[in-house]
Amino acid sequence: MSEIQKSQPKPFKKRRYYIPEEVEEHNKAVDCWVSFSNEVYNISSLIQANQGKPECQSLIKAAGADITHWFNSKTGDPRTFIDPETNLESVFCPWGPYLHINSSVPGSTAPGLPWWKDKEKYFIGRLTKKTRKIRIINTLTREEETITVASEETLNEILDRMLNLNTHAGSYTWKRLGRPLDMELTLDENGIPDESNEFLKFNLDDEFYIPAIHIYYNDDLT
Repeated sequence: MSEIQKSQPKPFKKRRYYIPEEVEEHNKAVDCWVSFSNEVYNISSLIQANQGKPECQSLIKAAGADITHWFNSKTGDPRTFIDPETNLESVFCPWGPYLHINSSVPGSTAPGLPWWKDKEKYFIGRLTKKTRKIRIINTLTREEETITVASEETLNEILDRMLNLNTHAGSYTWKRLGRPLDMELTLDENGIPDESNEFLKFNLDDEFYIPAIHIYYNDDLT
């Protein structure tokens, strides 16, 4: 892979919900995602527009990570603390001041709409509150794939994830224990509950049992 290719943002598909692994893949200055408060922001263009500013460095360090701890959970504003040296309120910046923080006035932000509130520019979707694993068993090829999905996703959205593994995934009927599933509903709404907490309660690995969905080929060549 050439240096130019290495510096390009990773292609991504717009989703309602992302899993942490998807956020983690976008971990460079040219391709920078962060998540906080169960929301995902693509701030690559923000960093490019402010290239060279030292306030970009902490955001680049955070690329691909969850930075919920930077913000006040009630107000959505940056967390503050009383600096023991100056006895003044300051913004909590664990990796140094970042863009739109007014470093000249402790505890304040710069004028204008800060990037963490500019959903129109940077917000791309939500971060799942819980991931789930599901086994997809192809009754035609006998192949089996275990994929990680967002618990809030409908089966149609899970099917969309499957297209990377099987371009004809839309040509199958999805069933659980012989019962056709509603593709507009989530796994839980289709009667496939997440039992991982029960396994943990009994000190069992949460992968001890991964539910299976069987897919049946419709032979319509879509």
